[in-house]
Amino acid sequence: MIVVSEHAGFCFGVRRATELVEKLIGERNENDIICTLGKLIHNEEYTKYLSERGVHSIEKNDIERLLEKASGNKKITLVTRTHGIEKDTYEILKDYEKRNENFKLVDCTCPYVAKIHKIADENSGKGKKFFLIGQVEHPEVKSIVSYIKDNSGEVFSGACELEAYLNSEKIDDFSINMAAQTTQNLQEWGKCQKIIKKHCTNAKIFDTICSVTEKRQTEAKELCKQVELMLVIGGRGSSNTAKLYNICSEHCKNTFWIQTKDDIPFEKIGTVNKIGITAGASTPDRLIQEVKKSMSEIMEQNFAELFAEYEKGKQKIYKGAIVKGTVMSISENEIGVDLGVKQTGSIKRDNITSDNEVKLSDMFKIGDEVEAKVEAVSDIEGTITLSKKAVDEIKNWTKIVEYANDATVVDAVVTKATKGGVVALVDGVEVFIPASMTGTSKDSDFSELVKTTQKIKIVEIKEEKKKAIGSIKAVLRDIKKAQEEEFWANIEEGKVFDGTVRSLTTYGAFVELGAADGLVHITELSWNRIKHPSEVVKVGDTLTVFVKSFDKENKKISLGYKTEAQNPWNIFKSQYAVDDVASVKIVGITTFGAFAQIVPGVDGLIHISQIADKKIDSVANVLKVGDVVDAKIVAIDEEKQKVSLSVRALLTKEEESPAEDAAEADETTEEVAE
Repeated sequence: MIVVSEHAGFCFGVRRATELVEKLIGERNENDIICTLGKLIHNEEYTKYLSERGVHSIEKNDIERLLEKASGNKKITLVTRTHGIEKDTYEILKDYEKRNENFKLVDCTCPYVAKIHKIADENSGKGKKFFLIGQVEHPEVKSIVSYIKDNSGEVFSGACELEAYLNSEKIDDFSINMAAQTTQNLQEWGKCQKIIKKHCTNAKIFDTICSVTEKRQTEAKELCKQVELMLVIGGRGSSNTAKLYNICSEHCKNTFWIQTKDDIPFEKIGTVNKIGITAGASTPDRLIQEVKKSMSEIMEQNFAELFAEYEKGKQKIYKGAIVKGTVMSISENEIGVDLGVKQTGSIKRDNITSDNEVKLSDMFKIGDEVEAKVEAVSDIEGTITLSKKAVDEIKNWTKIVEYANDATVVDAVVTKATKGGVVALVDGVEVFIPASMTGTSKDSDFSELVKTTQKIKIVEIKEEKKKAIGSIKAVLRDIKKAQEEEFWANIEEGKVFDGTVRSLTTYGAFVELGAADGLVHITELSWNRIKHPSEVVKVGDTLTVFVKSFDKENKKISLGYKTEAQNPWNIFKSQYAVDDVASVKIVGITTFGAFAQIVPGVDGLIHISQIADKKIDSVANVLKVGDVVDAKIVAIDEEKQKVSLSVRALLTKEEESPAEDAAEADETTEEVAE
């Protein structure tokens, strides 16, 4: 069995750098030159790969000669290594880039390293001392040291050097700050923190070890405790690979540091059943897969040798042997098997299947070949007791191990529920799925999964107990990730979704779009002014929304909900025109008239002069809020979206003088405009 650590290989910073260089190679013109300042990463195989594609590494003293080439017609691209470069060199190159259009500097410094540059710059000089735990000759450490101000820094390889310094130097007059190289050994870093806290109670400690490095070291430590042989893949100049090797060596005596599959200690494989593989941050995935494939092939070869005699057909009969035979008889409860020897082989139903409903005559025909394990040999009775089920279990377990190694998604039939999860069958092997991996909520009734077929991954193998752990959640997570990738690949402004309101906040509603959530801001929920989204929607509502804008990097989506078709003014215009009569509701009383709702979101003004067919002293004497009256639309101001109404125009009244009518109309228009 071969187990590869999940976080083995390229870290984020290295992958980012290699992808940038690959892109530069793809976009390069015939005469362009691409160089790296120092080896891009500490891996000889990858450095050789870049060299074969015309990307060579140069050293600091080669820069001047390279810049001379940029003075001609050739375009030069210089890529900084992931470990970072020294501050003065970087500033010189950036200045030259500004002055020469034929020269381009591509900074591939790992973001984690760049973060330490900033920390060193801000926490050194002027009464401050900056301590760095790392290898003094390592390129990353050299680049960090160049950002320390006023020679106020000290570099220590580990806890012993740090304590010796603190015991011999006076540091009471300084503010002490400490950080670590991104690939520093976690155990050593922990010792350094204890020492610095003992000597300097107010020391400022920065957590600068790369998170992937932490996970890789922790995983390697746990994995090497579970295997018989451990392989650590990485370049000889790789600091983080060296630390991985040291960690694994402490817990597994058969630990080997290899660079490629050619370094595999094949002579050690024959007696080993479980092998672990991890790799440094500079190790390409291709090398890891090549090592795994070579290991699988040699282990399969060793397994085949165990059955060599059996495969030749010259089989020996003894308890525990795997044998082949031909079905010679079939009854209700057993089958007879010819093994090519004088004794007769028999396989009882219980040693064939656990299904009491199936008929043996449906499973076998006379002349069929079967494989079985010898359970007992009786020379007295002249019989050999066999078990086909035992062989099937071996084969099926081998499949389970392969599924685990290849992260294969398989069908599992859930057979029972327990307090801690559920049990499922995969190719006849029981697989336990813990509650946390069922993909259901904490308080779910697991019995609902019984008799269902679930897609699972085998996530853990306990070889010695022949136990397997499965996960439905891992498959759901992969599906969700694929859906999210597809969603973000196809999202565009204006795209329409039918989404479900997931939650409400004071500033809007979050709508689930399937693979992602988007925010409908409160101002987008209604054309009317509202105080809270709950006035318009509630959790669980289905909304038809559209994408206003999105940010792929930060996974944010701004959604629109209100449309022009929902605009109250547009609804009003589609239903009414000047001289139409509308049934309106009084919603406000003022000294100069009353405001009435024509349609939700659009109010009109009934001037005091247009309320009755006679002069009134107070609007409140005639109308009150909540009254519903008929009114004639006498004017519509499109620009200001205002409407003038008249009740008076609909009343039967005595003839009025033209002058009086004109004066009142002018007064109404003036009030509406106000």
